[in-house]
Amino acid sequence: MSKIAKLYEGKAKILYSTEDPEILLSVYKDDATAFNAQKKGTIKGKGEINCTVASALFQSLETNGIATHYIDCPTPNQMRVKAVKIIPVEVVVRNIAAGSLCRQTGLKEGTVLPCPLVEYYLKDDDLGDPLLTRDRLFLLDIVTEEQLSTIHKMALKINQHLQEFFNRCQITLVDFKLEFGFDSQQKIILADEISPDTCRLWDQTETDPQARVMDKDRFRKDLGQVESAYSKVQERVLAALNI
Repeated sequence: MSKIAKLYEGKAKILYSTEDPEILLSVYKDDATAFNAQKKGTIKGKGEINCTVASALFQSLETNGIATHYIDCPTPNQMRVKAVKIIPVEVVVRNIAAGSLCRQTGLKEGTVLPCPLVEYYLKDDDLGDPLLTRDRLFLLDIVTEEQLSTIHKMALKINQHLQEFFNRCQITLVDFKLEFGFDSQQKIILADEISPDTCRLWDQTETDPQARVMDKDRFRKDLGQVESAYSKVQERVLAALNI
């Protein structure tokens, strides 16, 4: 399936239309950004790794009853996806305190949360992707109560599956970001990607706080060996799925 026109270029992917209006082509890039694109760089091979990991995880979720936009991958860094209307909210699920949760609450990094924490952030770079309350979501008319309930339940179900899956990979799922959208039938499905770019992942075989990092924090914090960490995630994910 060939590309027809560029529809959108984001920080990590380029989205193209195809000859089928119900199908889009998502091309994963090697570009890396952090701190709302204030820090920019390149992670060699990231596009292929993230596309491969996201593809594997989407397929795993599909087999467990989670509807996603994934169709297939015509090349290692390209994914055919269902056309969806993205809900302008980043849904973050946290299992362990890290990142902004520590900065905003004073919790010590590594604190295991008593239950998964689901947060909502407005997708707006100009505003700095602010944290939203339920009432603000309704005030902005982004979702209805029923739709938010569906998203919340899906996020928790995805978290449960991914936690179990990554544990088999000897990886701890600290937290991660999800995006959802409406398909042609107005059904809410999982979109975007799940990868070391969108997850905070810690290697269970490492005890050193820096050595255990397997995600984009290596780029954010200048820890080095970013490509190696991403590759390890890919290897373990594919091994767990016998791919």
